[in-house]
Amino acid sequence: MFKRHSIPFVAALVAALASVVAGPNPALRAAPQHPDQAPGFYRLKVGDLEVTALFDGTGVFDPHWLNGTKATMNGVQQALHEDPHMLDVADTGFLVNTGKQRILVDAGAGSWWGGGAFGRLARSLGSAGYTPDDVNIVLITHLHSDHVGGLTTEDGKRVFPHADVYVAKAESDFWLSPDIAAKAPKDAQPFFQSAQAIAAPYIKAGKWRTFSGSQPIVDGMELVPLPGHTPGHTGYEFSSKGQKVLFWGDIVHALRVQLQRPEVTATFDIDQTAAAATRQQLLTRLAREDVLIAGPHMNFPALGRLHKEGSGYSWAPVVFTDEWNTAAFSPQK
Repeated sequence: MFKRHSIPFVAALVAALASVVAGPNPALRAAPQHPDQAPGFYRLKVGDLEVTALFDGTGVFDPHWLNGTKATMNGVQQALHEDPHMLDVADTGFLVNTGKQRILVDAGAGSWWGGGAFGRLARSLGSAGYTPDDVNIVLITHLHSDHVGGLTTEDGKRVFPHADVYVAKAESDFWLSPDIAAKAPKDAQPFFQSAQAIAAPYIKAGKWRTFSGSQPIVDGMELVPLPGHTPGHTGYEFSSKGQKVLFWGDIVHALRVQLQRPEVTATFDIDQTAAAATRQQLLTRLAREDVLIAGPHMNFPALGRLHKEGSGYSWAPVVFTDEWNTAAFSPQK
């Protein structure tokens, strides 16, 4: 029981607590918020390979860039009305450290595409503990500027000065041809102009390499031709200790549409029929096999696996971990 002289103290304490709970607190209201997220990389192991996804930025895929039947596209518009984020996309590059070589697969957009929404790949690379000088090889899936813009600054300097850049010969011959560019539609001209400007300093330095067929470039890596999107669109499949990762370029742009309806194409697909056929064949294979997929436009960290779902497919993204738990990346089917 309280003594009589403690009653004023208790009353004062209650009053003070009440003022804290009910009254304004300028210090709390003035506390600054922090807009920065975690560094833009995610790292995992595939066998002995260290694979690091490197965030370049996010954007929204315009529904008018998709081609499908009228019924399908009406469905897309309705779904988009219900969920405005349905066509949110990312742009991502990937670094493969084999223990001997550091190989970048696609380089992001730099400042060549997206009006400032992209261009973070070099910063993400630094956050992951690497510098552009550390990159030995760059493998390019195709020469659209959102995949190669990060190679070169707009004033013509190589971002990766020690790297050899590899691209399919058919791809290089197409986008770097002045004759083909001159005959291309007006709205396609910027793709040719950017590809030529981005490639120029590497060509001048003797660092631009082209390949055809299945010639070896890196031990443990297989070239995977993926025709349709562009003339030389190529995937790269790495294998180590029975595990595989496929870097599939632009097989999918809008995952929530094209996985359920693989026949839907993008206006950026040069050969629409071939692009749809390639996608259907590849999705069928990948849903059967335990292959990790690195898809530049999937939601970051843009790594996951495919599962068959009804007449289409579902995307199972990697689950975040702050440890290199190899078993977590190879679930038993």
